[in-house]
Amino acid sequence: MGHAVKVEPRTGSVAADDAREIELPRSLSPSGASTFRQCARRWKFRYVDKLPDPPGEPALRGTFVHHVLEELLAVAPAQRTLERARAICRDLWPQLATRPDFAALELPEAQERAFRWNAWTDIEGYFQLVDPAEVDVLDRERDVHTSLEGVPFRGIVDLVDRVPEGVRVTDYKTGRPPPRRFVDSRLSQVWLYAAALESVGDDVSEVRLLYLGETGAGRDERRPTEIARPFDADAVSAAVGEHRDTWGRITEAAATDCFEPTPGPLCSWCPYRHDCPEGQLEHQRRTGLAA
Repeated sequence: MGHAVKVEPRTGSVAADDAREIELPRSLSPSGASTFRQCARRWKFRYVDKLPDPPGEPALRGTFVHHVLEELLAVAPAQRTLERARAICRDLWPQLATRPDFAALELPEAQERAFRWNAWTDIEGYFQLVDPAEVDVLDRERDVHTSLEGVPFRGIVDLVDRVPEGVRVTDYKTGRPPPRRFVDSRLSQVWLYAAALESVGDDVSEVRLLYLGETGAGRDERRPTEIARPFDADAVSAAVGEHRDTWGRITEAAATDCFEPTPGPLCSWCPYRHDCPEGQLEHQRRTGLAA
């Protein structure tokens, strides 16, 4: 069960008739917190109302790449070669291809080939950034449950490995690296992971984001990027503070059942647009098309 929040009766109503509760999630993940900050209405649709949020093509590609890297780092270091990664891709592909959410994409043959090619170039990008034979793996896809300043936290850490200074947290990204002005906000996720691991006894010395995907339209323009930082107590504190404040805003919104939308460019790609009048209007305003 999650956290139940009693909804305050609206002005002029009879409390006994209006008394009810909103069931909040058991924990707040970095992605859940980010969703709420982007749009509280979308967060409610997904995490409270539990409306379907099917993954799109980029998300499924990311899932596949993560799975391949997880399996690659499960074998002996000397066997972590590009050839072994290719074999893992072949072995895992049928699992993805038969998933209902992948079938729902209804990709034409040429687009499915492009999907597989882009996933493979992400794997190649990993090898450009990392020598996997040198990775001293402590954990892959580690599921961490803890409390951060009173906020129930859950995060899945792509890789925890040992480095000379201690423990390193790594998160893989298959999208484009952010412009410099957005780097700090993108690091918030791994700072939260660092805080979570520290809370359960790990001595985190470094965090990093590995951007594996392309930065340009063609393969020749790909520049996989590593963004790494040594452990920074101030950055960790700031990330945890923002996470705590977001949880506070969530509980306040739940107490009044008032999850305000944030209309903007992303409304056109929101899976809940048809359930949100403001989102429909924003989409129509920007495109001139009916929602």
